[in-house]
Amino acid sequence: MWVVTGGGSCLFIHRDGNKNNSGNFGAIVGRVANRIAGAQFTLDGTLYKLDANGGNGTYTVHGGRKGFSQVIWKVKKHEKSGPSPYITLSYYSADGEEGFPGAVLSYITYALSEPYKLSVTMKSKALNKATPVNLAQHSFWNLGGHDSGDILSDELQISASRITPVDKNLIPTGEIVSVKRTPYDFLSPHVIKTQMKELPNGSKGYDINYVLNGYESKKMKPVAVVYNKKSGRVMKLSSNAPGVQLYTGNNLKNVKGKGGYIYQAYAGLCLETQGFPDSVNHPNFPSQVVTPGKPYEHYMLYTFTINKD
Repeated sequence: MWVVTGGGSCLFIHRDGNKNNSGNFGAIVGRVANRIAGAQFTLDGTLYKLDANGGNGTYTVHGGRKGFSQVIWKVKKHEKSGPSPYITLSYYSADGEEGFPGAVLSYITYALSEPYKLSVTMKSKALNKATPVNLAQHSFWNLGGHDSGDILSDELQISASRITPVDKNLIPTGEIVSVKRTPYDFLSPHVIKTQMKELPNGSKGYDINYVLNGYESKKMKPVAVVYNKKSGRVMKLSSNAPGVQLYTGNNLKNVKGKGGYIYQAYAGLCLETQGFPDSVNHPNFPSQVVTPGKPYEHYMLYTFTINKD
């Protein structure tokens, strides 16, 4: 298994050779990230039934039991020294894997550039059939340090004025609604925990897809800014994806992590740029279907700075 570790300021792509990664720490999730209602969808007139690994068999989550986070990726090429070190990983997903149609070849490149910039490039090709592809980088971030406690006092800003509301299983209803006058409003930066008690349905924290401003464009756009006041560390994220899943680690419990440290709820923050969840069952959502002539491309850029104020 591959291991790429960050510094003490964050949790990033840290597998320690352990394929049994139930929290998806630092994993690449797919073939379709997030949830698919009923563990099925229809494409070009054909009904495809998937591995129903979520909600007691009622939906598919992160591609199924053998999703992209649970397979071995090959190192295609890498450069570990010089001004721009990088690593490129590849994975061939066979036709019918977890129920998805068509064979897919995917490449992921992690690259460091300039001082304190990390780029992630995800590309996939449908080799013989149309198929949905929606990959996400499932990193947990804690800018105070992985063993510094929770992220609830960090400041967060998200460049999104709308969300896709969900049902009790966190599956989108198909609506796209405004965040104004709701606890989901992060258009202006504020401390994460400020409005958590106002979340509906007794939610313990955030786990929702935000519709990024300008989502119709496939150009790079601002996604989010996270600020840890104690350390002064700032992380800015931009992407060409239409959405981002905010997850505050609500369900983490007794997870053994870096250096043997045990992570509890809210130990890290996920900002997973993505296509809208369950888009295969909502024609009004941006399509995530790729074809042999229309490849998948997903870019992320993380920029780290220090706020000296």
